[in-house]
Order: sequence, then C-alpha cells, then structure tokens
Amino acid sequence: MKSVSDCFAALRSRGQCALIPFLTAGDPDLATTEKALHVLDRSGADIIELGVPYSDPLADGPAIQAAATRALNRGVRLDNVLEMVSRVSSEIAAPIVLFTYYNPILHRGIDTFLQQIAAAGVKGLVIPDLPLEEARDLIDRSQQMGIEVVLLVAPTSPQERITSIAKQSQGFIYLVSVTGVTGMRAQVSDRVKDLLVELRAVTDKPIGVGFGISQPEHARQMKDWGADAAIVGSAFVKRLAEGTPEAGLSEIETFCRSLKGAIS
Repeated sequence: MKSVSDCFAALRSRGQCALIPFLTAGDPDLATTEKALHVLDRSGADIIELGVPYSDPLADGPAIQAAATRALNRGVRLDNVLEMVSRVSSEIAAPIVLFTYYNPILHRGIDTFLQQIAAAGVKGLVIPDLPLEEARDLIDRSQQMGIEVVLLVAPTSPQERITSIAKQSQGFIYLVSVTGVTGMRAQVSDRVKDLLVELRAVTDKPIGVGFGISQPEHARQMKDWGADAAIVGSAFVKRLAEGTPEAGLSEIETFCRSLKGAIS
C-alpha cells in the first residue's frame, strides 16, 4: 500500500481528482467492514477513511453517530478494528486513513498507538478534535512511523490560521465545507470555492473537501472548483447500514462507481 502523499502525486500526474469514501468500522459488523474495504478499493476509491467508533463523536452528524453507537454496542473496539485492518491493508491499493478522536490516543499512549496502527498498515490519521497548537508533537512522532497526520481547515478559519494549518498538514489538507457536523446536504456552500482559492494562495499541497458531499454532482463540483479530492462519508455509511449486509455492499459499490465516474 502506497502512502497518502504518493497516491496524490500519482493522481496529480494524471490530472485526476481523488475519491475518498468514509466508513465507520464495525457497522453493521466488522466482517462487513472488511468486505466493504475491498469493494471500495475495486470500485474507484483512491484513499479510504475509516472511522474508529467513539462514544462522544462531536464532529459527526446523525448518520455517523448512529453507526458508531451500533458498533460500540456490538463490542467493537480499537484493537478489533486494527486486527481487521491488518488483514486488509496488504490486499488493497487504497491507503487507509484512520479517523479517530484524540482521547483514545492519549488513553493508549501516543507512541503505543502509533506503533500499533503503523503495524496494522494505516497510512494516515485524521483527528478532528486535535488543536493546531497541540499537533506538532504528534506530527513529528507520526512521521517517524510513516504515518501522515491530516489537519482540518474550517470555513470560519482566519487566513493566518489557514496558513499555519496548511504548513503543518501532511498528505493533504482536509477542507471542511460547512460549519457544523458531518451529514448529507442538498448542496455545497459557495464559500468552499473561495476557501479553495485562499488555500491555493498559501500551499501547493493537495486539498480534499468533506462534510456534506453526498451526490456525484457535489463531487464533480469540487473537482471543477479545483479540489484534489472529494471526501464522502454519511452517504456511504447510510447505504451500508440499510437492509442486509449484502444489499449494503451492493449499494456502496454502485454509489462509489457513480462518484468516481463523476470526477474522472
């Protein structure tokens, strides 16, 4: 499995936009998550963001919160997720980026956590509640493990903070399209277009846009506005959770192909 940076470099060399689906690990169960990672990998996903179930997911909207609760109620924990990832990571091409809150990292110990996720084959980290002011130490330690820490830019971020985040973020910059939590929305705010221009003025790093992208038309719009990646979460989580696991897997395959087709 290549690194997140290598993945973006390859896509840029071909003038392509990346598709980054998000799944909550363990919903509806870990066996289905494992199959889903394979499905997404063969259906156009360039990078896959995998959420670790957490009891207080402040950045997540209703669909992902509900998925995390269901997974926790089934007994899914970080060790179970990493055991599954270790089986899959050597079998798929798309790098896996782990989405987790900071408290579980602190509870386990930063070095232990990083060693364990690196051993499992994780290539990147998104930590939505990690303040920029406290990120440097984790970034330095992650680099030693070959893991890239992706930082988030909010629509309300002032220019000075945008510049600082862009400088420190690794792999790519995660541009949040809305003020608030994740979730499906009817349209993407025009403010995103302006933010992309502001980011381009201070960095040449890849930029992925997420939160609220739920349709192929949204993904295409992100590409047209100059984003390097469209990140789609709740729409995948919802499809995988509905009906039987087999039906959910079929739904996310069709949806993934439609998103990739829209940005190809």
